[in-house]
Amino acid sequence: KEISYNNLVDIDAALQLITEFNETGFAIIKHTNVCGIALRHSIHDAWKAALAGDPESAFGGVLICNGVINKKTATAINDIFFEVLMAQGFEAGALDILKTKKNRILLKYNPWSISQGKIYKSALNGMLMQDADNGNFSTWDDHGTRQVTVSEKEDLEFANIVCKHLKSNAIALVKNKQLIGKGCGQTSRIDSLRQAIEKAKQFNFDLNGAALASDAFFPFDDCVKMAHAEGIAAFIQPGGSIRDKDSIEYCKANDLAMVITGLRHFKH
Repeated sequence: KEISYNNLVDIDAALQLITEFNETGFAIIKHTNVCGIALRHSIHDAWKAALAGDPESAFGGVLICNGVINKKTATAINDIFFEVLMAQGFEAGALDILKTKKNRILLKYNPWSISQGKIYKSALNGMLMQDADNGNFSTWDDHGTRQVTVSEKEDLEFANIVCKHLKSNAIALVKNKQLIGKGCGQTSRIDSLRQAIEKAKQFNFDLNGAALASDAFFPFDDCVKMAHAEGIAAFIQPGGSIRDKDSIEYCKANDLAMVITGLRHFKH
């Protein structure tokens, strides 16, 4: 199958995301947004967890992992319709399984060849250029009544990276290094949170103890209040609102963890 323009755009988005992680991971991309991603000890388990995050949106998506596809994983992937699958390699027999169905693009990539220093975009009959968003946080400041736990810190770091790769306004909900809900492309942050919560509930995820990342500051305390009502206990956001104190004070009053990174992410 010939690679289309849209395929190439999604392939680029997938590569920029997966190469952020050193742990074994699998991600599913649709229209440059992450619809499923998880980190696990094996490629097969990472695939299962990524797919479980949003099995509906995975249909026709771009799949990518940062490891080698084995026969067991290839057999599991073979059950769904996808446009593109990218991996660092394919074990003997895995490609044979994946080639049993037509119109699939199967690609092998070298992770060390993926680097992005500048972003270019055409606009107004000209070209815009900016530095790539290669950072994840410039500070790590705990602003709740307590410091984050080890597992919360892992989930917050993971959620913060995932959120960076969602179109603004973006919210990512993570539990046990699995994306369980996301809201993106909304014109208000609270609507993105509503979308993320609805997605998590749609696929029967328990939000108690989940971590939340926001790609930009909370303009009001409505997001932390809504998230807390669902059982979410840890937040990561860049800060910078003139009303940061409202969200911080709510977290302090309710024993919630709040990390401020000092680095916002806007994906347009």
